[in-house]
Amino acid sequence: MERLASTSHPTHKKIGVIGLGIIGRGVAAHLRRKGFAVFVWNRSPRPVPNFVGSPGELANLCDFIQIFVSDDEALLQIVEQLNADLAPRHIVFAHSTVAPDSMRAAAGIVESQRARFIEASFTGSKVAAEKGELVYYVGGTDTALREARPILEASSKEIVKIGAVGEASAIKIATNMITAASVQAAAEALALVQALGVPLEKFIEAMRANASYSTTLAMKLPKMLERDFEPHFSVKHMLKDMEIANQIALSRYLDLGLTAAARDQLVEQIQWGHGDYDYSAVARKFLDDGAPAVHEEPQMEAQREKSDAGEPVAATTASDTPGLEPQDRGPMSTQPRKLSGLSFSGAGDGSAHAAPPLRRRFLRQLLSRFSSGQG
Repeated sequence: MERLASTSHPTHKKIGVIGLGIIGRGVAAHLRRKGFAVFVWNRSPRPVPNFVGSPGELANLCDFIQIFVSDDEALLQIVEQLNADLAPRHIVFAHSTVAPDSMRAAAGIVESQRARFIEASFTGSKVAAEKGELVYYVGGTDTALREARPILEASSKEIVKIGAVGEASAIKIATNMITAASVQAAAEALALVQALGVPLEKFIEAMRANASYSTTLAMKLPKMLERDFEPHFSVKHMLKDMEIANQIALSRYLDLGLTAAARDQLVEQIQWGHGDYDYSAVARKFLDDGAPAVHEEPQMEAQREKSDAGEPVAATTASDTPGLEPQDRGPMSTQPRKLSGLSFSGAGDGSAHAAPPLRRRFLRQLLSRFSSGQG
């Protein structure tokens, strides 16, 4: 993978940003602070500077268009809406995490008007976007990349050239597989430590000196203990990425057991009404009421705080409705069963009284899975 060198940032260029979710909004604000003229469009209007009436109007104003929408369907809809107004002067950046085939299809639509297309999947969440410290995985022609590089540099700390369009999407899905599995493993490790009565803070202290410690764990572990699940990368979008990975695996006859397990845990959080929480909310089912609870029920602004990929074009679902608490969502949104301890015969840890509640909770989880068709 080739890393592209840094250059200066030409602020006279007009940049269009489509999709004002967590990342799109952060990037647009950062570009303005850097001195760029930024015009924006979002499916639902926002009271922000230079909000235009349509993607086509954005194309008429800007030579560079950055798309931060959530999924395959949304990306393809946006490039179709842009299509009639694109010309050879345009460079379109697709930042969505989607299947490689969808990325190639989007490129085909853009290039049919002789415009240039850059695949620019990214890693980094809310804070990185606001500080202009994303890392882009890019795919496209060398000619287009040379012209596009200053625009990408303005909101990133590194640009990693992967190859042809579609290949960067493959890398992004693969890296997210590791991220999801790492956080799921951390949640289960916290459950084990808690069940054995060891302070959870000691686990974090030990992990900091462990070879398996990572930037992801450094960010997520403290927030998992505090129950701070403000969305930096939401459950529903991490689930979307794991679904893409599993679909690719099925088409290539791969057995990705760990990815499938991570997907199942994310599905469970969706069923409990936590789709707009940060994906680290998979820890909720394990942490008991004795753990620190700085943000027991974080305030979700479902329509204003979308995940790292921006706001989807698809219609709003019930899980996106502001103010709808999990208990209002029906029987499948039951609050997570919390693991308060394990007891083993002869263990002598004085926790035998915890066994009956634990069995009841386990049975309830099983019944929940069977009722949802997961059994």
